[in-house]
Amino acid sequence: MELLGKRIVLGVTGGIAAYKAAELVRLLARQGAEVQVAMTEGATHFVTATTFQALSGKPVYLDQWDARMPNAMAHIDLSRQADLILIAPASADFLARIAHGLADDLLATMVLARDCPLLAAPAMNRQMWENPATWRNILQLQADGVHILGPASGEQACGEIGAGRMLEPEEIVEEVIAFFMPNVLAGRKVLVTAGPTFEAIDPVRGITNLSSGRMGYAVARAARQAGAEVVLVSGPVGLPAPQGVRRIDVRSALDMHVEVMARAAAADIFVAVAAVADYRVANAAEHKLKKDKGGIPPIELVENPDILAEVAAMAGGPFCVGFAAESRNLEEYAQSKRRKKKIPLIAGNLIQDGFGGDDNRLVLFDDRGAHPLTPAPKSVLARQLIEHIATLTG
Repeated sequence: MELLGKRIVLGVTGGIAAYKAAELVRLLARQGAEVQVAMTEGATHFVTATTFQALSGKPVYLDQWDARMPNAMAHIDLSRQADLILIAPASADFLARIAHGLADDLLATMVLARDCPLLAAPAMNRQMWENPATWRNILQLQADGVHILGPASGEQACGEIGAGRMLEPEEIVEEVIAFFMPNVLAGRKVLVTAGPTFEAIDPVRGITNLSSGRMGYAVARAARQAGAEVVLVSGPVGLPAPQGVRRIDVRSALDMHVEVMARAAAADIFVAVAAVADYRVANAAEHKLKKDKGGIPPIELVENPDILAEVAAMAGGPFCVGFAAESRNLEEYAQSKRRKKKIPLIAGNLIQDGFGGDDNRLVLFDDRGAHPLTPAPKSVLARQLIEHIATLTG
């Protein structure tokens, strides 16, 4: 419920992507938002007002002379009640009209009369998007403080392929959530590791650590929502990359080491959440080992590089944050690990408190001592961790 209590006016304009706006209403409401839909006349040719009324639980507004408003000023009343106006889809025509301050229907008038932020998710044919006139309008809107979401590239309703697709509803919701978050890491570059690593014994067997990757992905998402540019180096997990985060997939600890060290110098903050295997197999077999050869095949282990310690030792390197998952003596072991690696902050948890699940219990350890966080979903804990990092880094 990351949008709980937020009042959002969703403006729907004419375009085939209007059908996605129905799902967008549902997802915004699921996050706790109160959604009021306003449509242009063109939008009604694609989706009916009845659909949006059923999904939002509120009457839909189409006419600036709507008599349901006692003062006949829907454009004023609706915008004054809103924390945000979101236009999705935003057609080329509608973007052009609001860029030039036109107020010839309810939605355009509401945009002109608003005293709340405006987000717009463009949706149009690729040639319409690439037209210089559209770009002039986009640049003018951005200069006026309008936040443009997307568009994406891909197959379009006309059968052509290119930029101009509206972002998917899930992506737009992520952008809206991020918009309401404090930009405590604005302008920073954050490097995050997540998930397990897999050290091959043969082509089908290996050594790994238990890790769902959820905490690392939540940290990457929270950092991006806080305004940072985020790169996520991820071991093998079944999770989608957070919206706006660049993900680099790796398999082994050596793979992760290479990718992290290639990017660490450019990062301002490094958060090592990944459960990196401490050892790898020195004599990994090229082919699958067969049991019919008799006896247990000898496996020689060698130590993997300590990625966090290496990054922490870099001259002028990033602010480093570690993670410690322990089964006992959390404060003793976490603080010992923090001092050994010479890092300013480590987040610790007991395995039995949330290992692999959606919720967790974290304690943050720094030079000032222990800072227990209230048990919560990992998304909430990740946001609190990011806020703590922002406090320590100024």
